[in-house]
Amino acid sequence: MSERPYVLYCDNTCDLPPEKLAAMDCRIMPLSFQIDGCSYSTEDITMAEFYKKMREDSITKTSQISVGDYERVFAEELEKGNDILYLAFSSGLSGSYNSAVIAKNELLEKYPDRRIEIVDSLSASAGEGLMLIYAEMKKRGGMTLEQLADWLEKNKLTFCHVFTVDDLKYLFRGGRVSRAAAIAGTMLGIKPVLNVDNEGHLIPQGKVRGRKQSIRKLGDMIRERAGDFENPIVTISHGDCIEDAEAAADMMREIFGKDTEVLIAYTGPVIGAHSGPGTLALFFRGAQR
Repeated sequence: MSERPYVLYCDNTCDLPPEKLAAMDCRIMPLSFQIDGCSYSTEDITMAEFYKKMREDSITKTSQISVGDYERVFAEELEKGNDILYLAFSSGLSGSYNSAVIAKNELLEKYPDRRIEIVDSLSASAGEGLMLIYAEMKKRGGMTLEQLADWLEKNKLTFCHVFTVDDLKYLFRGGRVSRAAAIAGTMLGIKPVLNVDNEGHLIPQGKVRGRKQSIRKLGDMIRERAGDFENPIVTISHGDCIEDAEAAADMMREIFGKDTEVLIAYTGPVIGAHSGPGTLALFFRGAQR
């Protein structure tokens, strides 16, 4: 018996360039965000305006996707005759994955002969986006729903994240650093470098003084983790610091080869609300996180 068609879903936290997403065979679930108590969508505000508001000390908050939203969207696909593979934002950073699992279990009671696969990416931003690129390519290449879900589960920890932020106050607001560390870091020009671990959590890996030193440290972290993958694709997300992102792209081509495909995009509002302007995050496939 031939398999039913399936659709590939991800989140707007995947932070890929809009033109890249538009050319891909996938659909996006939106997490929402607020600025100074007002709700916005990504169509309501440009990323430059979003980061301008953050620099002006606007208060930004985010919300996970509800069980009801998942049920509504997924039910529409099931009614069309499609099965579903959903690549979810890291459960270590959001409750959206758990909401999706609840929705899946409730829907399968109504549609017991259907398939819904929920894969916890354990990734964020364009790291989740890089995984989505590979997933979409393999779907186009003919992988079945079961095969693709299995591939993602086996390979998701090869998608590595290293990043730095320009101002510790945003990590402080999110509970990632103490108030004292945030104040001292700002006064001394201390820039933390972080990665995402095997449980999908943000983990500090050290602190350096100055922006250039922090970017060089990211390069060292990449070299420590880099794997031997053919035709590498890497992604970069930035919090309104395109010059730093372009310099990082040159560094990644030095590491992975001059023909490496590098995709650069803004860190979207859901991630950017917690990391702040000046965030620079680099994503690649590696031997270890």
